[in-house]
Amino acid sequence: MAGTDEREAAFYAIVDSDGRIEPRDDMPEAYRKTLIRQIAQHAHSEIIGMQPEGNWISRAPSLRRKAILLAKVQDEAGHGLYLYAAAETLGVSRDQVLELLHTKRQKYSSIFNYPTLTWADVGAIGWLVDGAAITNQVPLTRCSYGPYARAMVRICKEESFHQRQGFESLLTLTRGSAAQKAMAQDALDRWWYPSLAMFGPPDTGEQVSGGHTEQSMRWGIKRFSNDELRQRFVDMTVPQSEVLGLTIPDPDLRWNDERGHYDFTAPDYDELFRVIKGDGPCNAQRLAHRVAAHTDGAWVREAAAAYAAKQRAKTRTEAA
Repeated sequence: MAGTDEREAAFYAIVDSDGRIEPRDDMPEAYRKTLIRQIAQHAHSEIIGMQPEGNWISRAPSLRRKAILLAKVQDEAGHGLYLYAAAETLGVSRDQVLELLHTKRQKYSSIFNYPTLTWADVGAIGWLVDGAAITNQVPLTRCSYGPYARAMVRICKEESFHQRQGFESLLTLTRGSAAQKAMAQDALDRWWYPSLAMFGPPDTGEQVSGGHTEQSMRWGIKRFSNDELRQRFVDMTVPQSEVLGLTIPDPDLRWNDERGHYDFTAPDYDELFRVIKGDGPCNAQRLAHRVAAHTDGAWVREAAAAYAAKQRAKTRTEAA
């Protein structure tokens, strides 16, 4: 059997050649644990993220909007499924990672701890939150871990569609009455900085990301730093806000010819850390709803498991 140094060298040979690590390949234990944490938290974010928009399914302004929102929420459930399945290839069960979520030992994206106060918030989530997610996630299609990278290909295609849906919804509002445009502007005002915070803490300065970014980039899990991705999102979103006729709530936002990027005000990272630690507007509500749904659905999981066991026993009997 190859020694530890040889196995590590083989691992980095794959990573450095932009190859893919597969479940049966040798990998450092720290790499495996980092992937489990990241993929599980990503999956948790998808299923918790169904709640803010699901809140508006019964109050959508038209049957068409309701059908669109139903389809989107269903997509998010599917994304969670893909990601939990990817985490399972690393030797952890879905029950284990869900238990970590339900007992607050694993987190989900801070953005889903904010309330959806008006219908315009649904559009803002599609445009801003899914737009930030796409910026974050497209590079993950090149992640060094194969199952995660492949899951992200489909997820990114669907998130791109969600972002366009959100933009179109806000465009309809901004082309409507003065009250509708004001509603869209209010949603942008409330969701802008939480969306910027989705990229995590800065990579330099006092509130740095703790070194995770550098290590993840060395392993090929992450391709760009938090600050690079945040800048990409701002540069992409500002021209879109101009098409909508909405004003981004940042008086210091301006194009910098020297940098070739927009200068902007950073989000409140103290608020980000408070929300991550459980002190956001909807933390308790989101997790309680999730735990209740899991508990209420236990009989479905038990019935499915019993049916699967019966079918396996039937197959064995017929084979004998």
